Amino acid sequence: MLKDFSPQAAFMGVLVAFVGFASSFAVVLQGLKGVGATDYEAASGLMALSVAMGICGIVLSVWTKLPVSVAWSTPGAALMATAGIPLGGFPAAVGAFLVCAAFIVLAGLIRPFGRAVAAIPAPIANAMLAGVILNLCFAPFKAVAFDAALGLPILVVWAAVAAFKRLYAVPAALVAFVVVLVFGVDLPEGAMASWAASLAPPVEFVAPVFTLPALVSIALPLFIVTMASQNIPGIAILKVNKYEPNPGPMFAVTGLFSALSAPFGGHAVNLAAITAAMCAGEDAHADPARRYWAAIIAGIGYVLLGLAAGAVTGFVSLAPPILIQSVAGLALIGAFSGSSVAAFQAPETREAAAVTFLVTASGISILGISGAFWGLIAGVAMLGLVKLARTRG
Repeated sequence: MLKDFSPQAAFMGVLVAFVGFASSFAVVLQGLKGVGATDYEAASGLMALSVAMGICGIVLSVWTKLPVSVAWSTPGAALMATAGIPLGGFPAAVGAFLVCAAFIVLAGLIRPFGRAVAAIPAPIANAMLAGVILNLCFAPFKAVAFDAALGLPILVVWAAVAAFKRLYAVPAALVAFVVVLVFGVDLPEGAMASWAASLAPPVEFVAPVFTLPALVSIALPLFIVTMASQNIPGIAILKVNKYEPNPGPMFAVTGLFSALSAPFGGHAVNLAAITAAMCAGEDAHADPARRYWAAIIAGIGYVLLGLAAGAVTGFVSLAPPILIQSVAGLALIGAFSGSSVAAFQAPETREAAAVTFLVTASGISILGISGAFWGLIAGVAMLGLVKLARTRG
């Protein structure tokens, strides 16, 4: 195995770890806080997810000799940011994380279960994701309205870099956020001393509580968006790059690592899509058989970044919440545009996708269950009605 190592793959692995962590950790923090986590619990969740996805990526890459990049569920975190705190608080959310992990394991081990997930119409799943993301995508512009001197530099830097190299746009926005925080925000007395005290890795065990509302409003939508927006595209990325992965065992392993991270606040880890393309592409190495080292190095980088989650979270908490929300929103603009296009592309499913999107984006909560679930139900029902009408017509 060591003979396959190369500096080129190592460099790509370091870049993958930085991009994967920096581009979406803000979304994860917002998602965990959205379902009731305290700052320390959110930091613990960020740490658990980063370490879990790092080790999971290393295990899968060594086992399969494929460049298997693993990430946290960014769409799932975006969903949680708007789901609301469930009855039972964050422990109920943790219970939902464990149920979601069990679903992912079952999807990998039981073929009919996995096929049922794959059978969810892609336009409906994409419309639900777009509806979930929409409100957070407003944050960069709300930050400008909140304080143009603070919000505008982040937005301008993101736009300028995105025009030339989209991959680096969110990390650049994150750098702009740091500069704005250091030079533009009046920090309270003792803030830096408090931040220094948070450098130790945060570990907070949360005993899970299982409730039906949390199961329906968090676990089920989290499972669907994780499978539809991350795991299935992750397999597709590997196939596009001429690899032949066995999806079932990979899904099951990511579900297992999701379960291990859940009691410490982690919502879900899964196969990556964007960073998978980086690890599996020619830039990682000319020889496809040696690219798996990029995913291994990325995994090591994720573990190290996870151990610094306390410092990251403590630093972010010094800024007005709308500023880090703006970075999270910028990180999701690409996902919003992609899911929107995929949702409304086919004319025959456009009405159903529109219903799914609007119900989800409305943020309604019925019986303690969030709009993402009701959007999915409404969209599937509308799709069934349209097909029935066309059949009889």
